[in-house]
Amino acid sequence: MADGSTGPEVVSIEREGDIALIRIDNPPVNASSHAVRQGLWNTLEELNAEGTAKAIAIYCAGRTFMAGADIKEFGKPSKPPVMPEVHSKIEQSAIPVVSVIHGTALGGGFEMALCSHARVAIKGSRVGLPEILIGLLPGAGGTQRLPRLSGLEFALDMSLSGRQVGVAEALEKGAIDRVVEGDPRDVAVHSARDLADGSLAARRTDKIETVYDQAVIDAALAGVKARSPHLVNPVKTVEAIAASRLPLEEGMKIERQCFMDCMETPQRAGLIHAFFGERAVSGIAEAKGPTRDIQKIGVIGGGTMGSGIATSCLLAGIPVRLIEVAAEGLERGVATITKNLDGAVSRGKLPADKRDAAIAMLEPSLEMDSLADVDLVLEAVFEQMDVKREIFGKLDGICKPGAILASNTSYLDINEIASVTSRPQDVLGLHFFSPAHVMRLLEIVQGEKTAPDVLATGFALAKRLKKVGVLAQVCDGFIGNRILAHYGKTASYLVLDGASPQQVDDALEGFGFAMGPHRVGDLAGLDIGWMTRKRKAADRDPAERYAGAVADRICENGWFGRKSGKGYYVYEGSTPQPNPEVATIIDEVRAAEGITPRSFTDEEIVDRYMTAMIAEAARVVEDGTAKRPVDVDMVFLFGYGFPRFRGGPLHYADTLGAAELVRRIEAYAQEDPHYWQVPDLLRKMAADGTSFADLNKEG
Repeated sequence: MADGSTGPEVVSIEREGDIALIRIDNPPVNASSHAVRQGLWNTLEELNAEGTAKAIAIYCAGRTFMAGADIKEFGKPSKPPVMPEVHSKIEQSAIPVVSVIHGTALGGGFEMALCSHARVAIKGSRVGLPEILIGLLPGAGGTQRLPRLSGLEFALDMSLSGRQVGVAEALEKGAIDRVVEGDPRDVAVHSARDLADGSLAARRTDKIETVYDQAVIDAALAGVKARSPHLVNPVKTVEAIAASRLPLEEGMKIERQCFMDCMETPQRAGLIHAFFGERAVSGIAEAKGPTRDIQKIGVIGGGTMGSGIATSCLLAGIPVRLIEVAAEGLERGVATITKNLDGAVSRGKLPADKRDAAIAMLEPSLEMDSLADVDLVLEAVFEQMDVKREIFGKLDGICKPGAILASNTSYLDINEIASVTSRPQDVLGLHFFSPAHVMRLLEIVQGEKTAPDVLATGFALAKRLKKVGVLAQVCDGFIGNRILAHYGKTASYLVLDGASPQQVDDALEGFGFAMGPHRVGDLAGLDIGWMTRKRKAADRDPAERYAGAVADRICENGWFGRKSGKGYYVYEGSTPQPNPEVATIIDEVRAAEGITPRSFTDEEIVDRYMTAMIAEAARVVEDGTAKRPVDVDMVFLFGYGFPRFRGGPLHYADTLGAAELVRRIEAYAQEDPHYWQVPDLLRKMAADGTSFADLNKEG
């Protein structure tokens, strides 16, 4: 029982004979808020002033140990005492201190355990230093104390990956001292007694020297520069860890300076926007409320997309009935799914002993009627409206009442698809991105008559599949592909007007994209865009400059990208090379259209491409296709390879400012007034001095 509270009530002292317990109770995750920091400071002062306890154990109430910083304090000046000061207070305590970890100890929580004189973890717990994921580095001693306890290589691994580490591994590496079973308070009592009598040895990091190896640091520095050439914080993390060769106090000063250097970068703001945005998209009203029970899913189509969707469901433990029209296609689909699951095992995403169980949940069938008992059907067939209408008409008569009928369409009208059924309220779009078992984005498309519980079930399914579900309204291409269709024209116009496909790709990869648009097209298959252009040809605006002439000619030659061995690039050997025949096609198209090519700098390429993307994204927010700017950002971060450190196209737009974007568009409009038009929303923002971040707050 507690015999008194010191400081804020979130931290209290309990006494058990000659040992003392410090209990932290700051639900839901015992974040290191100012009240917690002040409480720890006060309790340590009180116990050391009394001097009667032989050992102190710090433990947490609730479901987890301290799981990191308080998100309510993000972006605000820290009130003293700050965490490094509290950790120093713990380390300098005359009475030895043990931290007892349960649940997760992340960021400042794990750093608090590291500064304790001993560390005990309850079996099943996890520890981590995730600051790298938000543009920062462990700034409360993690880069100095972990190398002393566990060595440079493990400290670099944890700090640069941000991964959560199981306590068995942490014990093996020396990051913690003991793994036990039991209730956190009981373990705290026993651990403090063991620390007091010496059966649990104290390891104070201010008394330990790092075993330093400059070659390890040099290799880590070269690695982060190669993997993340645009990011500051991985380099600063290595610099800070290298400082652990110095006395602790000196190393802490260098860590603090590296931390502050990261705080001042725009990358930190972009990564934090991405971190919170991922959570914001599922926090909307449409994602809440009653859902339908999904015990079994039917997937129609065993091609690349259908197989990927089926794999994703199986990885989530959901039984799948896979439907194909021909035995050959069905066999190919099962083989692809099996290969995907084997890949998940090799990447460590699926335990080897669960692979066979996942395959056992797959039921291949050639009979559409076998979908009569499934709870949700996902159609993933050819992107043609007449094909999809035929399938949904059949499903209407086959599926049980209350079953959800979902289409994986990338562009087509969900309302038209739903219209062929007697249950349009049960129909929605679930647009996965390829490869579906890897890509995390899931556009959840709301039809005019989609029932609220069907929509909420879509979000619940996204969470179950570990995907980022984003609400979209019906239009051609929804959020992502609609914007892509617009700014993709800019890449084509740049090539028509003088740039090469490779220069465009290289410039945008220099900006931070994982792949440039022509390399992406080759990877996805150029025939997909060709099919879309042919579908929309009858409705093409005659006043619009046609962007697809070069791509059409490439496809007419049967060059569809990687799958055919040629596209914009030639895929022979280990490194793709520009297709020289494409250069000839470009010259011929320019000549036919009377274009005199001119040169573009990489900066001009990036500016035009990004301005076009932002302009259409603004229109998508303006007309309500996307609920908020943050929804657009998450679509592009998780589905289109947008550089995460830039936060998304509309977060990036705020770094430029609406007035600058309007100026650019008006300048480009001198060349092509039909394509370059200022969105009303952007013009209003420029006049008002507002930002997309302001619209997120309103939403």
